[in-house]
Amino acid sequence: MIIGVPKEIKTDEHRVALTPAGVQEFTSHGHQVLIEKGAGEGSSIADASYEATGATMANHVDDVWARSDLIMKVKEPIAAEYPRLAARPHQVLFTYLHLAASRPCTDALIQAGNVAISYETVRLRDGSLPLLTPMSEVAGRMAPLMGAHHLMRTGGGRGTLVCGVPGVAAANIVIIGAGVAGMAAATIAVGMQANVRILDRNLERLRAIDHHFRGSVATIASSVFAVDEACLWADIVIGAVLVVGAKAPKLVSNELVSRMAEGSVLVDISVDQGGCFEATKPTTHSDPTFVLNGSVFYCVANMPGGVPTTSTRALSNATLPYALRLANLGWRDAVKADSALAEGVNIVNGDVTYAPVADAHSMKMVSLASLID
Repeated sequence: MIIGVPKEIKTDEHRVALTPAGVQEFTSHGHQVLIEKGAGEGSSIADASYEATGATMANHVDDVWARSDLIMKVKEPIAAEYPRLAARPHQVLFTYLHLAASRPCTDALIQAGNVAISYETVRLRDGSLPLLTPMSEVAGRMAPLMGAHHLMRTGGGRGTLVCGVPGVAAANIVIIGAGVAGMAAATIAVGMQANVRILDRNLERLRAIDHHFRGSVATIASSVFAVDEACLWADIVIGAVLVVGAKAPKLVSNELVSRMAEGSVLVDISVDQGGCFEATKPTTHSDPTFVLNGSVFYCVANMPGGVPTTSTRALSNATLPYALRLANLGWRDAVKADSALAEGVNIVNGDVTYAPVADAHSMKMVSLASLID
């Protein structure tokens, strides 16, 4: 099988889907790897490093799409890439897709007639998301850092030092969602000596967090009232809500923001899934914030892309075993043998096979089992 890796072209996206170590894994199993020249530069990976482990470097991205059986990317295809989706019949695309939040990308994949497997919906029997977890950890750890920067007057905020100083209180940080990203955010926020509250509807999860942090994080059962009260207390609000494969619920209204302290900061990790703040709209690392009702919103849609040297390696560590199964067995046999990987299949030859995506766009869903048996 030929595995293709194009360079990411989404604004400020510097990650790449495969490392030289990954190339060597594929070539050792008899596969070919075709990588667009310069694809790894943003992640501090030179073309020569890929070539040393057996990759072939392509001068033009169209060659990658036209020749490859399996395309590995980091981010969902954007409009400029839509025409390339149909470059090779029955091609498999393996990447983050977030289709419930993007009708245009969903339509493009349906029209292309390929097989789209989404990193973020690969799910183990225990409900965990092995391919989303590493990037959730990165985004979660970045969120308090970005919030702290923009809370400074030079960052557009009210001019508060997040950790405080002797005699002056530290900042108040509220985290909505106690999943992987929320836990990662809490870890950094506590380390920054902020006052931290975390909200979630899962009481068992809150108990685990209370035990982990030994009471240094206030855990609160989430409700409309609790979110309202916490946001009014907060200097920084971090939205870390996830509904697997579906749009994030809107939990912080513009009206609530209008009552928050002037110069407060809201960081939406959930932006890839539509965001959990009413005002959320995707921003970029080059232009990361906007102001509404006196508060600063940070809604960068590819937060881990800001630290690609770390993110690329963390992502490749997680995705490589699944990609090898796809290459070694072919996608049909791979998903038959692995129920977690089967959860990742969103679209097959024009049919939507993942219920949350079909529901989000009022489309017909076709059972994956009916297409592979």
